[in-house]
Amino acid sequence: MTAVSSTTAEHVDHGYRALSLRLGRVSLLVGIRSIVVCGVLAAATVALGVATLGMGAFELSPAQVIEALIYLDADPQARLVVFQWRLPRALFAVLCGLALALSGAIFQSLTRNPLGSPDIIGFSTGSYTGAIVVMLWIGSTRYLDIAVGSLVGGAVTAAVVYVLAIKRGSVGGFRLIIMGIGVAALLGSLNSMLMLAVDIDSAMLAAVWAAGSLNGLGHEQLWPMAAMLALLLVAVAGLAPGIRQLELGDDVARSLGTRADGVRATAVVVGVALTALVTAAAGPIAFVALAAPQIARRLVGGTGLVLVPSALVGALVLLASDVVAQRLGLPVGVVTVSVGGTYLVWLLTAEYRRKK
Repeated sequence: MTAVSSTTAEHVDHGYRALSLRLGRVSLLVGIRSIVVCGVLAAATVALGVATLGMGAFELSPAQVIEALIYLDADPQARLVVFQWRLPRALFAVLCGLALALSGAIFQSLTRNPLGSPDIIGFSTGSYTGAIVVMLWIGSTRYLDIAVGSLVGGAVTAAVVYVLAIKRGSVGGFRLIIMGIGVAALLGSLNSMLMLAVDIDSAMLAAVWAAGSLNGLGHEQLWPMAAMLALLLVAVAGLAPGIRQLELGDDVARSLGTRADGVRATAVVVGVALTALVTAAAGPIAFVALAAPQIARRLVGGTGLVLVPSALVGALVLLASDVVAQRLGLPVGVVTVSVGGTYLVWLLTAEYRRKK
């Protein structure tokens, strides 16, 4: 999708079939293929969500699930199981996948590298460090406290990586990745030291949480997260035109009136906040941020920033991973690591062959 200000966008040959949607003085050019892909992804996510809500010891048909979600006078037992017990977990999977995918799309666009996701750069590790400091050293397990710790940890890590990556007044994408990998290694050692310095019960609690799980999450954690995510989505929508212009290079972006350094720094903060939001709720969940934007680009046939398709792919991938995790009795983070590790090997091999 590309935002344009031209009033004759439909008369321009863009090399692909597209629709021009106008809102006031600004129009939005949307590719037909992107619309179809997003529709299919959204429908698949809804279908899988309904199926997920019917699975478990108390089996429900799709019709019973939909009835329990829509009608207040539906079967009380079915409504209790669907609305109170299973719906928060399914929504958490969708929202966390959406947030991680958007964060990955932002950082991959800023670094212009498919490896430039918060998992690889180390921002997820920084958020994890902030969260376990709150859990193990401050002694709080409240969602909002952990969210603040996670956000501070991620922001400090991003600031350190950003400063280390500056060379001759600018930040290169490859240098940002290398510095991020180094800082992540240091933080990994720090996290191990923090775990070893507390009693075994606290360390076990943090270790279980660190595997990345959606178990035990309910409405009390869901709605604060949804509210904060809504604010971040507004920020992402506002930053998207500037990030797309940065893909053309800083000089071109500045010539178009974009404050390159300001947009990049703000995008880093928003991307870190998206990752921190998920880490605070479910612990670190790896590889969704790495894989979702790349899968989305291949589906829509685009090469630049594809926010909406990436978000929908992330939501579907994490929801599907959570279904598998529930069936196997594993944390969802273990499933995403298993699938993502295979994807990372394929990605590195493809990049090596492309440059050979």
